[in-house]
Amino acid sequence: MYRYDTHDQTLVDERVAQFRDQMRRYLEGKISDEEFLPLRVQNGLYVQRYAPMLRIAIPYGMLAAYQLRKLGEIAARYDRGYGHFTTRTNLQLNWPKMEDVPDILADLASVQMHAIQTSGNDIRNTSTDQFSGIAADEQVDPRPWCELIRQWSTFHPEFAYLPRKFKIAVTGAEEDRAAIQVHDVGLRFWRDDAGEVRVKVLAGGGLGRTPMIGNTVCEDLPWQHLLTYLEAILRVYNQFGRRDNKFKARIKILVKALGIDEFRRRVEEEWAHLKDGPQTLTDEAVAAVADHFVDPERREIGTEAIEAYETLRAENRAFGRFVTNNVTDHKIPGYKAVTLSLKRREHSPGDVTSEQMAAIADLADEFSYGELRVTHEQNLVLTDVAVDRIEELWQRLDELGLANPTVGTLADLICCPGGDYCSLANAKSIPVAQSIQERFEDLDFLYDLGPLELNISGCMNACGHHHVGHIGILGVDKKGEEYYQISLGGSQGNESSLGKILGPSFYREDVPSVIDKLLQVYVGERTPDETFLDTYRRIGLKPFKERVYA
Repeated sequence: MYRYDTHDQTLVDERVAQFRDQMRRYLEGKISDEEFLPLRVQNGLYVQRYAPMLRIAIPYGMLAAYQLRKLGEIAARYDRGYGHFTTRTNLQLNWPKMEDVPDILADLASVQMHAIQTSGNDIRNTSTDQFSGIAADEQVDPRPWCELIRQWSTFHPEFAYLPRKFKIAVTGAEEDRAAIQVHDVGLRFWRDDAGEVRVKVLAGGGLGRTPMIGNTVCEDLPWQHLLTYLEAILRVYNQFGRRDNKFKARIKILVKALGIDEFRRRVEEEWAHLKDGPQTLTDEAVAAVADHFVDPERREIGTEAIEAYETLRAENRAFGRFVTNNVTDHKIPGYKAVTLSLKRREHSPGDVTSEQMAAIADLADEFSYGELRVTHEQNLVLTDVAVDRIEELWQRLDELGLANPTVGTLADLICCPGGDYCSLANAKSIPVAQSIQERFEDLDFLYDLGPLELNISGCMNACGHHHVGHIGILGVDKKGEEYYQISLGGSQGNESSLGKILGPSFYREDVPSVIDKLLQVYVGERTPDETFLDTYRRIGLKPFKERVYA
């Protein structure tokens, strides 16, 4: 993992001291609400429906065990004993007291964490593949490049007040697990025939009120120009992006209005002033960052241990289910990545208690060299688990309620906090998620359905990524009443697509039955080995619509 140097630590400590003084003056009435707003949002502090909310940055989803342990302590001391992992791989505290936030930020700084630029019209937390560095299909490890972007974008004076928020996603694998096509900028690192690192640059993707798939701006950018090219894109957006209407202020609207060819021309024109300038990357600069992301000294796992693991998987049905769904192949033979499911009916999707955070941190130290990842599906990952210890880990996770063998199934749904917390939400999301989990509990049925992504958002801001769910659910307000709109056919991988609306919206209590009817159509129409998404793309929306509205 990247570790702060003296410059990083000094910047974060100074920001804490600065915000502590700003908070003091605000509480004393020396700063108005209007003046305090831009100060607090760039430190991750919102005012939600019932209480303040603090969003804590987890850069490119990487967490050390000691950092997770500190997050658990903070949640216990300053909140209600739990935190919420988001689809941007950050952690949210939903009930902190306003006056406690400077102390929370100071505690975060003590373990090299912060809440800087987790809100506001600036460059947000860069996200990437949760299996970066260990994925077998990876061409380029994206983590050093994410860190370079983090250093470039944090406190960038030119981009502190953009037309709207700006999100970057990065992948270096053949399979896109970072959803780069639905971000303001998506980056895919790859290698040419000579082994040189190149970058495919996408722009203008995004969800929210006007969902769009990104367009290719540059197919094969040399890695040396990564930061200068990003700077050119941000400058074009900063200059020409709309500021008169926040609903039309995202870069996707600018790209669509100009057309990708004209947008590319303006970027290239701006880049001509930056290319080969001081921010051009060098081998030394990249190596200095890459040196932070070295493989742990893994012990060698023998053939006998691997065979014993496979035998246990075959003989123990419950363990086999956990492995099939929650365990992912690793680039090193004898090791696996293990996903911890944060999806239980007793808690909101993505919620973790303080006690669980402390226990998971201990497991990371014991089983995964002290490292974890946060996924944009709102789960956690232990990246380096030896196969001869997976059974023991599974048993320990089961004791914590974190061994649900349902990752990638209908039960592994994504859900924003919705109207239970968010002041922007039109409807509640969490009760809908819980009613669906209750309706579809049978594991044999879930496994028979195969891979199925169901995403729920409480409003058009799409924090629950409903547009790219195979089944998407959107909460809408109709004359003060909560209704739910269903969409089908979304996808976030290599072949990203946006879901199409099924038809008129439904009452909350009808949603589980609607989902049941959709699944009945799928089961009745599918061919052998065909997934829900495959069946939808083959037969289209009409059969689903006819069944639901018959």
